[in-house]
Amino acid sequence: MKETRLMQLFRSRIRVVVLLSLALLPTWPAAIHAQGTDWPAKTVTVVVPFAAGGNTDVMARMASNRLSTELKQTFVVENRVGAAGALAAAYVAQAAPDGYTLLFGAAPQIAVVPRIQKVNYDPLKDLVPVSVFGTGPFILAINGAIPAKTMQEFVAYGKGRKLNYGSGGTGSIGHLSGALFVARAGLDSVHVPFKGGGPAMQALVGGQIDMYFGNASEIIPHAESGKVRILGVATDKRMQQLPDVPTISEMFPNFALNSWNGFLAPAKTPQAIIDRLAQQVIAAARDPAIVAQLTKLGIEPNGTTPQEFVAQIAREQPQFDAAIKAANMTQ
Repeated sequence: MKETRLMQLFRSRIRVVVLLSLALLPTWPAAIHAQGTDWPAKTVTVVVPFAAGGNTDVMARMASNRLSTELKQTFVVENRVGAAGALAAAYVAQAAPDGYTLLFGAAPQIAVVPRIQKVNYDPLKDLVPVSVFGTGPFILAINGAIPAKTMQEFVAYGKGRKLNYGSGGTGSIGHLSGALFVARAGLDSVHVPFKGGGPAMQALVGGQIDMYFGNASEIIPHAESGKVRILGVATDKRMQQLPDVPTISEMFPNFALNSWNGFLAPAKTPQAIIDRLAQQVIAAARDPAIVAQLTKLGIEPNGTTPQEFVAQIAREQPQFDAAIKAANMTQ
């Protein structure tokens, strides 16, 4: 009799557990679905790894203003500067994967920095690519006093001479582009790093450096005055603003270190949030008013899907690796 009561009690408890489990099961998919459909329900922080005023910051604020308007929620830009963008990337990588902390990053945080210094994040495992908003092409310019009108003439001029090239900082895309160009052209040239593109551009205009890879917004105004001369663009195809300027790949194949800027989120962010954000960024990058603003800055509007963004990172990495090797910066 005692055994029968124990069995009855055991069966009763099992029945309660099963019923509770069945009752709770539907709430999990519903909760996950709600995370995506309800987003954003509060302020979203967009972390920028560079100081205010630069191209990345300008694009981040442009995109964030559009998102605020379209999604009826505040998107706040927060500048976290340090370690070539690694501090900002690590901060977002370690944030809650709920869509309320996003990275508006650039190619170096994914393709360069983790390969030349120790960082507290894995660029491929801890961050999820969402969409590229715009790409700032890097342009090769030389001091206007150098008697070379083309890349071929400049390479010939540089043979047998000790040249130098500037950049906005060691490990920057400008530095890597210069190092790769020097290696591919077989030139003898010394790298001169500056604290930002502004000082480097001043040095090029003043003749303290011979060549410089910089942003279109920096170089084009000085080229129009004749103080510097544009020889090539480090892009996959010729720029609309400079249709007569050849790509460097026309002389040295596979030379396009694209300086993309776009949104990334912490790993495990719900796919519904990733997709919704990507749709909005794509729409923003195709808005005529934004396209006009970006084009004026010398930036190519993009708007990629998450899948296209992932594929782009994988496709570009070998070129970045070659540039890192040319700059002797491999860990």
